[in-house]
Formats: sequence, structure tokens, C-alpha cells
Amino acid sequence: MSFFKKLKDRFVKGEEEQQESTSQNEPKNESLEEADSFNPYTGEAYKGGEVVYSKAEEEERLRKESLESEGKSLEGETETYEDKLDRLSVPAEPMDDVSVASKFKKGLEKTRTSFSTKINDLVAKYRTVDEDFFEELEEILISADVGVNTVMEMIDELEMEVKRRNIKDTSQVKEVISEKLVEIYYGNDEAEEVEGLNENPDGPTVYLFVGVNGVGKTTTIGKLAHRLKSEGKKVTLAAGDTFRAGAIEQLDAWGERAGVNVIKHSAGSDPAAVIYDGIQSAKSRNADVLICDTAGRLQNKVNLMNELSKVKRVIEREIPNAPHEVLLVLDATTGQNAMSQAKTFSEATDVSGIVLTKLDGTAKGGIVLAIRKELSIPVKLVGLGEKVTDLEPFDAQAFVYGLFADMVEEFDEEEGENQA
Repeated sequence: MSFFKKLKDRFVKGEEEQQESTSQNEPKNESLEEADSFNPYTGEAYKGGEVVYSKAEEEERLRKESLESEGKSLEGETETYEDKLDRLSVPAEPMDDVSVASKFKKGLEKTRTSFSTKINDLVAKYRTVDEDFFEELEEILISADVGVNTVMEMIDELEMEVKRRNIKDTSQVKEVISEKLVEIYYGNDEAEEVEGLNENPDGPTVYLFVGVNGVGKTTTIGKLAHRLKSEGKKVTLAAGDTFRAGAIEQLDAWGERAGVNVIKHSAGSDPAAVIYDGIQSAKSRNADVLICDTAGRLQNKVNLMNELSKVKRVIEREIPNAPHEVLLVLDATTGQNAMSQAKTFSEATDVSGIVLTKLDGTAKGGIVLAIRKELSIPVKLVGLGEKVTDLEPFDAQAFVYGLFADMVEEFDEEEGENQA
């Protein structure tokens, strides 16, 4: 099967079918249908100036009905009725209905515009696939921050694949490039599955966030807390960055926004003590997830790494096999500087996954592939925008779709013309 067709079937057709299904299954509300105006910001509908429908009240009613329909007595249970409502409640900013494909397409717009333009110019310049064509393609990939070593390997594989398929027309190479980008990311993993965050089946799951100041670490923690809370999980945050001015207040604000518990000490406190208290709170509240923030800069690199090691020891002592993820947050707009940060942190702590923020703000999204290939660390989450719902699990196929979306749509048109 054509790789562009594979992308089309999953992301274009799949999105259309999802939208159609959502439209057909959307519950009808008589009050809502009778309304003459609707405020999307408050979720309220009006008729003659009177509120006739409230989305928040409707969700609350449905949640209560769901709980009551379980037919379970709450007597003797450790979790109260109010606790259940708190656990199941949707934050003030609910998860939106935008598809993963749309988010990657929009988030990678800058990279796609730059990358696609250069690829199309290259194809227009060369009628046949030759050595000069591959040399210019190499420069395009390097300029997208894919990484020199990764690019060299990819070019070698492209040349072999072009020969194997006996491709002469340069326009046919576009699809092979997209296919190889996915293969480069997954390496020998033929399943090509999205690598989600690890979870602890026996007690609270602990996620330790590390990274230098300014990469969006605290914001990412807030967005992840919102995502987990919207999935019905009980979340606790530990404000372990006690050195950066305003860091505690920032995390506290995110906790309030997401509706989750925040454990904090005063500025300048021992980060390890904050994390310890966070663990105890998570245990006592039967939290599903504890997310730990950490400092991004001390007096020097040695102090920073020593502090992270101390925090990690506290977590390991209190919860066996924790932390379940050590997530390094990197700013995609910093390009190869992000790569050097990844190497430094990997030497000091066992980084299990990368969170790449601000991917929507760079034209060099190829850094995703460079990190995965050269450091063998999976990218677990990506920031595709400024909204609280714009944090997504990384999907290499969705990433490549975001890069080649325009070409995939052109492929759709050509396919339709050929079948007509």
C-alpha cells in the first residue's frame, strides 16, 4: 500500500468518519434546540434573555446519574460521594474535540511550510533522481535540524530504496522520504506503536520533570495535570523548583486552573523535602499520579545534577521502582542546543522520555528525529500550541502527516482524478 494512502486512511478518512460519528451520536437537548443564542465561552444558551441551558449543569447532572446508576451503597467505602465527584469531574477547561491529525497539522505548520516548499522546489529543479538531487535533499534535511548523522544514514537508505523501486521521477521520492522519516524514528521497532507514559499499578505513579529554565517545564506540568484530571485521574503536584523566582506561584496557579492538589514550601526550601511531602500527600489522598517539578538552574551544572540525584533518591526510597518516568523537557525552538541539553541530563539522571515543547513555534521540527535516533530516548509528549489542550502524546506517523499534509491532500486529488 502507498504510504501516502496509509496516512490518508488513518488521518484524513479517519477524521472525517470520527466527525460524522460524533455528529450522529450527539445527544439532543430540547432546551438547547429552543434557544435563540449561545455563548461558547460560558457554555450557556439563552432564550429571550433567560438561561435555558448550561453545559456545566448538564455535565454535573449526567455525572450524578452515572454514579447513582452504579447502585452501590457508599456506606463503608473510603471514598465519599463528594470524592467520587471530584475524581470524575471535568476541569473548567474541558478537553476539546480537535483531532490528533488536526493538532499535528496545525502545530507543524511552520516546519511544513518551510520543508514542503524546499522539497517542492527541489523536485521542480530536478527531473530525474541523481547524485546532485540527493546532495540538495541532504542540505534540506540538515537545515530542518534532523541531525547530520541521522541525515547521512537516511540518505543512504533513500538511495537504496529508490534503486530497489526503480524510481526515476523525482516527484515520487516525496512519498519515500515520508516513509523513511517514520522508519528512522522507530528504528527496529516494526510495531511502530505510540509510546505512552508508564503507569504504576500498585500505588501512585510518579513523574519527575527535569530541564533548564525557560523551556516550558512548569507549563507542561500544568497541561499534563489537566489532561490526566480530564481522564478521571486524581493528581497531586509537588512544587520542587524552590529556586526560580515565581516558580512556586506559577505551579500553584496551574494547579488551581486544573483543579488538582499542589504541595509547596516557601521559596528557597529544600526541594527533596517538598517532594517527600508530595509523596506522603499523594499516598494519603490515594492520588493516581504525582507530578514533581524541579529546579532548572542552580549555581552550576554540578549542583543542579546533585540536587536532581538527591530528589530521585528520596522518590526511590519512598515508592519502589519510582519515578516511573523521568521526563526531560526541551524547547524545540532551540534546535541543536536542545540536543546538548539532552546529552547533559542523560549523563546525570536516567531520562526515560522527552517532552518537546513549542514545536508550533519552530520551522525546524526535525529535532524530534535527531533526539530519538542519536540518543535513543523516545519523545513521549509534544507541545503543539499555547492552549491547555495542546499537549499530545507523540505519534511519529501523525508527525510525518503534519509535515506532508499538503502533499497527502494533493495525492488525494490525483487519486480521485485517476479513478474518475
